[in-house]
Amino acid sequence: RNRGHDRQLTAPSVITNIREDLSMKRKLALAMVLAMAMTTMGSATVFADDASDDAAGNDYTIAYVPTTMNNPFWTAMLGGIKEEMEAKGMDVDSQLVTVDANSDQATMNNYVNDLIAQEVDAIILAPMDCTAVTEALQACEDAGIPVINVDTAVDASDKVVSIIASDNYKAGVLCAKEMMKQKDHANIVLLTHNAARSAVDRINGFTDTIKKNKNYKILASADTQGQIERALPKVDKIIEKYKNIDVVMGLNDPAAMGALAALDSKGAREGVLVYGIDGSPEGKKLIKEGMMTGTAAQSPKQMADTAINAAYKILQGKKVEKKKVISVQMITKKNVEQTDISRWQ
Repeated sequence: RNRGHDRQLTAPSVITNIREDLSMKRKLALAMVLAMAMTTMGSATVFADDASDDAAGNDYTIAYVPTTMNNPFWTAMLGGIKEEMEAKGMDVDSQLVTVDANSDQATMNNYVNDLIAQEVDAIILAPMDCTAVTEALQACEDAGIPVINVDTAVDASDKVVSIIASDNYKAGVLCAKEMMKQKDHANIVLLTHNAARSAVDRINGFTDTIKKNKNYKILASADTQGQIERALPKVDKIIEKYKNIDVVMGLNDPAAMGALAALDSKGAREGVLVYGIDGSPEGKKLIKEGMMTGTAAQSPKQMADTAINAAYKILQGKKVEKKKVISVQMITKKNVEQTDISRWQ
């Protein structure tokens, strides 16, 4: 068998580290967030009896296929996957394959075909496009390779053995409720990712919560794909068009950080509430410093543990839950110091 190799990527820090391959706009956004920060200066629930399933010397190869490695959430999840594999006596260097689709579904589909050719035993996958990924899922089904779907539910749910995701709709609801405590009326900008079901669910949770109150108006919306370098220029343009922005709701922390950088560059940040969803260390730092208003925190570690245990069980011929929902937690300046700011939840 042609064993895969672990193409590990170092987790980028949105505050302190700039990856060499980032675009100039991303570099600018990171520098702005850093300058802003400097100047203002759960136990995992997994499938039952997982521990008893550990078997030293197993020969499984597991592939990790995230949306992009250009996002701290996915590198944090990679760390959790490695920890859980090592806890099961697996050799990460020879039994884990990681690839970077770089936010392109066609690239991801090609990587999946490569992984099938390598004869990996299971794939943990988070799609960029929940519909366009069906081609890759069909190929896995034809090859008899189980797919554990994480974060964003695929359309072809019958072609994955398990769907493991945060309570994305609730994350949006939590942000909306927190915003409503802060403002009884607001002009709102939404930063979306329309091809990702998880992002759509987050924004729907937010908008459904506020839609009955006419005091809250959606001023503008922009698809940022959850990336700093896409959010920054799009929010720039929105600021130029609208001078009365009260709230920015980002589908994730990187989008929110791109918005912060744009607002700061235009001198328009004062009084604007900015929300994200992730609970990243960078996001929590910005909340502590009074720049980001809040984030609905996910747990990539818990998601990773659950995904590895699902893969492990299915490869042993055991049943797994078809759907597993990971809870989320609202973090604001009131409770951020009760968390470990240096780590994900």
